[in-house]
Amino acid sequence: MAEASYSLYLVRCNDGSLYTGIATDIARRLKEHADSRRGAKYLRGKAPLTLVFERELGDRSVATKVEHQVKKLPRHEKSDTTILSARIEDVLASIESASKE
Repeated sequence: MAEASYSLYLVRCNDGSLYTGIATDIARRLKEHADSRRGAKYLRGKAPLTLVFERELGDRSVATKVEHQVKKLPRHEKSDTTILSARIEDVLASIESASKE
């Protein structure tokens, strides 16, 4: 059985904050955030949630590493999708070079 492909996503909350996560099915995950106890505690009471960025990354290991680095970025870099995409490419390149060593 093929492994599910993970994607990184960013959601803007009603207070303007950004939430970063990974999921195999972003639409399902956003529904969980909005409608169920399976959603992130951080997002409770912060609806409506607006998906502002998504990017398929591959396996869970890579997605988790990218998510960790994106969460460290300053807000202005996460808000600008061009800068964010470039930062993600940098992280992916460093992961790839580390795996070759």
